[in-house]
Amino acid sequence: MKTNKYRVGPEATISDDDVDLDLNPIVLPSGKVLDNEAAAVLGELVAARVARNRGRPSLTHPGVHSPQVSSRVNPELKTAIEDIASRDGIRPADVVRQALQEYVATHSD
Repeated sequence: MKTNKYRVGPEATISDDDVDLDLNPIVLPSGKVLDNEAAAVLGELVAARVARNRGRPSLTHPGVHSPQVSSRVNPELKTAIEDIASRDGIRPADVVRQALQEYVATHSD
């Protein structure tokens, strides 16, 4: 029985038509042959993990949600933040984060 190894990268997708596990068995690192039921469970686990990892990388450390601070600003300040971000090639959130870090550093006891 011939076994195939499949690598799935960030751009790859596998549909039901791509792999017939009866014709092309896949052997897992554990040595177990992947069946349709196990493939469905693994697919759900991968989908759940991808859903959890959406968004920006953590500022705390990988896998840990970074706290958020929200504030309202007037239109002029918002425009100024966006202009600085555009000029410096960064996101507006980075401008705000840097400004807060500088303020806290100069006003801490």
